[in-house]
Amino acid sequence: MIDSTILEQLTAQAAVDDVQQLVVGAVVQDGDTVLLLQRPLDDFMGGIFELPSGKVEPDEALDAALIREVKEETGLEVTAIEDYLGHFDYASGSGQKSRQFTFAVVVNAVEPVVLEEHDDYQWAALGGDLPVTDAVKDVIQTYRQLRVRVDD
Repeated sequence: MIDSTILEQLTAQAAVDDVQQLVVGAVVQDGDTVLLLQRPLDDFMGGIFELPSGKVEPDEALDAALIREVKEETGLEVTAIEDYLGHFDYASGSGQKSRQFTFAVVVNAVEPVVLEEHDDYQWAALGGDLPVTDAVKDVIQTYRQLRVRVDD
């Protein structure tokens, strides 16, 4: 699992930066693919594909939120948080300054994916042109670079 000091530093820096809502996201890999979830059409940014992600509850640690959100959104159980991949800021649907911290995770099994909050999912090729926002593309590029170093 990831060092809790890193998580505490990320949370502290977000407070300094006046971030109002913390969000966690996960890169879940299966072979040469990554799991993407499609937001409901009637939701904020409806129809786009995104990584499994969600809001951190008040007084909840980032790692606990990540494990909870992956389970709630996909039914998959995180067994390890391997790497911090970076963050990006955005304005939420309610206008709050939000920061998504994204991590590479390992799950106990990649199927079945059980959706509670999304319309669809896909296992998208890591090497392909992913149907996600530029911010998510940047995070996945960081992930690819880490995997190349690990695999060498």
